[in-house]
Amino acid sequence: MSREKPNHYVNNKDFSSAVVEYVNSVNAAKGIDGTIPIVTEYIGTCFLKIAEGLSHKPNFSCYTYRDEMVSDAVENCIKAINNYDVTKTTRTGNPNAFAYFTQISYYAFLRRIAKEKKHQDIKELYKEHAGIENFGDFDGDMVQGQGIVERLRSRADKIRDRDSKIKEFGKKVRKKKKLASNENTLEPFMK
Repeated sequence: MSREKPNHYVNNKDFSSAVVEYVNSVNAAKGIDGTIPIVTEYIGTCFLKIAEGLSHKPNFSCYTYRDEMVSDAVENCIKAINNYDVTKTTRTGNPNAFAYFTQISYYAFLRRIAKEKKHQDIKELYKEHAGIENFGDFDGDMVQGQGIVERLRSRADKIRDRDSKIKEFGKKVRKKKKLASNENTLEPFMK
């Protein structure tokens, strides 16, 4: 009994052949009359499935702007489809469009995360430099309002401190690995 393939599955062989066929038709159309054909429905759904599947990975799933990441990835895939080189092959000798567009989606996600982080930093700077009265009407109960803002600031500071500690730890680990790789590991056996 054969199992049905799930709805989110992208067959690399079919997808790669569809992309190669589309790119060849675009190249032929450019030579004839200059009108570029529309991306097929199948290729578009594959782009969406690739981006959606990548967004469910643990390193991307917790972001609240996951939908924006997916839409950015699909947009970048559509922009990059004309840059796909049909002559490039993998070790198997077949084109691998799935890997190409997964990589494009991955970097689109990273760009969206950097953009959102930049916006979040701007919001935090505004909160730090603006007065408490700019964030709400507390009807003279300024103590309660300051408590809320102070809690927000302390949480943001804790997150910033944790992120910087993680970066420093990563730097130390990379430095140790680099030093360990430079050492001669055969020296104890040379005696």
